[in-house]
Amino acid sequence: MKIEIDNGSGFCHGVVTAIHKAEEELAKGGVLYCLGDIVHNSREVERLSEMGLVTIDHGQFNQLHNAKVLLRAHGEPPSTYETARQNNIEIIDATCPVVLKLQQRIHNAYNAKTEPDVQIVIFGKNGHAEVLGLVGQTQGEAIVIESLEEVKKLDMTKSIRLYSQTTKSLDEFRKIVEYIRQHISPKATFEYYDTICRQVANRIPNIRQFAAAHDLVFFVSGKKSSNGKILFHECLSVNPNTYFIDSVHEIDWDLLQGVQSVGICGATSTPKWLMESIQEAILQKIE
Repeated sequence: MKIEIDNGSGFCHGVVTAIHKAEEELAKGGVLYCLGDIVHNSREVERLSEMGLVTIDHGQFNQLHNAKVLLRAHGEPPSTYETARQNNIEIIDATCPVVLKLQQRIHNAYNAKTEPDVQIVIFGKNGHAEVLGLVGQTQGEAIVIESLEEVKKLDMTKSIRLYSQTTKSLDEFRKIVEYIRQHISPKATFEYYDTICRQVANRIPNIRQFAAAHDLVFFVSGKKSSNGKILFHECLSVNPNTYFIDSVHEIDWDLLQGVQSVGICGATSTPKWLMESIQEAILQKIE
């Protein structure tokens, strides 16, 4: 049986940088907090927790004083930095450069609005950490849409500035752009900014090709990963014999019967070591 790990799967650059920063700080000793899960993968969160990383939520963050806190790749709204300043919290900022650039772009657009009724619209997942950081650049005024269906709720008589969460589907974004183009009032203006990370977007054609090349595919990802859900469905669309697991314990071993090749792939939040541990477990099982 051939068991192959997808070379294109695993942490994106933003997540790699955040984890390296966490490991560097933890090596110095002392307490290091992380605002929210450093990555949407419970196994990696557990690994870093064992090294001493303490995950906190915003409520706990607001109560902290004289501490050191890592901000993950997803980014944070301006209010988080203001709280840190007031509470003498040292920030280790691991915001992904792609996200940071998008935050600045939205912030500048909001502060330089030339039309009073312009709608700043973000294609993204409501409540997602990155999206909360983006909406924060507009003092909470940005409109978040999760799908093409929700675009229909926008006021097409008013101007629109459209942005996207960095990990959303490029195809869906293009469909939204086309819908707005066709329906917006001639008196309103429409500008859109393709802010989708290409390192993430380019994984779709690659992972589809990888999934199609195997009899059985285990897609490894944390349940919270937005990117994981997108990539899993891409695999499933080309190979119905694709299964979503977050660890070795979720493997249904009966699926291996009569299979010649197994593909193991994952999200931008899936650590390589986790995919390797699944490969090793399958090898031991079939020996």
